[in-house]
Amino acid sequence: MAIDYGSRSRSHVLPRALRAPVEGRMWREFGYLLLSLPISVALFCYAVAMTAAGTGLLVTFLGIPVLAASLAGCRAFGMLERARARALLGLDVAEPAPVRGEKSGLLSWVGAVLKSGASWRHLLYAVVHLPWAIGAFVLSVTFWTVGWSLFLYPLWQWVFPSHLDQPGIGINVDAAGNGFYADTPFEIAVVCVLGFLLVLLSPWLIRGLSGVDRVLVRGLLGPSLLASRVSELESDRGVVVDTAAADLRRIERDLHDGAQARLVALAMDLGLAKEKLAEDPRAAAAMVDEAHGEVKTALQELRDLARGIHPAVLTDRGLDAALSAIASRCTVPVTVQVDLPARPAAAIEGIAYFTVSELLQNVSKHSRARRATVDVWRTESRLMLQVTDDGVGGADAAAGSGLAGLTERLDAVDGVLVVDSPAGGPTTITAELPWRG
Repeated sequence: MAIDYGSRSRSHVLPRALRAPVEGRMWREFGYLLLSLPISVALFCYAVAMTAAGTGLLVTFLGIPVLAASLAGCRAFGMLERARARALLGLDVAEPAPVRGEKSGLLSWVGAVLKSGASWRHLLYAVVHLPWAIGAFVLSVTFWTVGWSLFLYPLWQWVFPSHLDQPGIGINVDAAGNGFYADTPFEIAVVCVLGFLLVLLSPWLIRGLSGVDRVLVRGLLGPSLLASRVSELESDRGVVVDTAAADLRRIERDLHDGAQARLVALAMDLGLAKEKLAEDPRAAAAMVDEAHGEVKTALQELRDLARGIHPAVLTDRGLDAALSAIASRCTVPVTVQVDLPARPAAAIEGIAYFTVSELLQNVSKHSRARRATVDVWRTESRLMLQVTDDGVGGADAAAGSGLAGLTERLDAVDGVLVVDSPAGGPTTITAELPWRG
């Protein structure tokens, strides 16, 4: 085990700037830029030729299907480009919505392709990517080649002399061939240092150039912002439906296993007391007294259940009083501070209430804290909640715990949950919700 740790520590002895020229990321990005030129040439030629043919044939019936075929071919190239970006740049771009005609048949498909905004964005990518690919190819190859050539100059200066009587690399100054030749140790060292600097800078140049490709692929070959937003809303709607169904099942289970079972037992006890009333009034009175206690317990369970659905104190008095009531039931002393100029929308208020309620339950069950605080305030159009405790920490929303479900609930209303809980504490969980007052 010690050997593994040692090898890992030795692999990071060099600073990142010195490792960058030989890291896998640099070679993958450089490979992407090298491949971009031939692929972009092929894509540009195809797109221009097919689009020109389709446009020229618009006077006939053939122009429209040819133009649709050109767009479909650009979408096929887009699949290749997304796969290449995923493999070499680590960029995972979702595919745009597939083309579906309103009816089956060639004409319906042609119309759907021509009306698809994603198809035209693929065509735009085919046109604009070629000049960029040429510039990125020339810059990256020139910078990388010159840098390594100058850096390794002492290894090949005697192999390729520029003249028979003059060894070394020559830098011409005028047309007559007069120039500077690096052949002394000092001059060779200067060339090496210059090359070393270019080698160190080349990964960052390549990373910047590939960053532009990331923008082009994400912006032109992925789904539109509107389509992404619709997909996100559909996913959020599914989360809301699933959450509502889970809440209904919980309420049904609580009623069936709690108040309903208790009321059934109460009815049976009262029936037995009624039968014994004439024969043994004292036993009947004892049974009625016991049933009275069961009634109180059932009422308390119903109150707790109603509070879990939507507490009356929240409706009547707002978040300040409702959160104070939650804090009073927490096993840890909790300080509540609510600074709101007005009340938010009822739905947002309810989500905020149950968010703090679940977070304080986590504090009671898992944190081993001595105290906790709840802060609520408004920032522009957002409602901010923050629950802090001095417990052992280690909370992680990605671990599949209740925090993961809470994150999904907040996502469904454009909310955000941020968990800061290092091992050993303290834990600070911040929730952000839209105000919608």
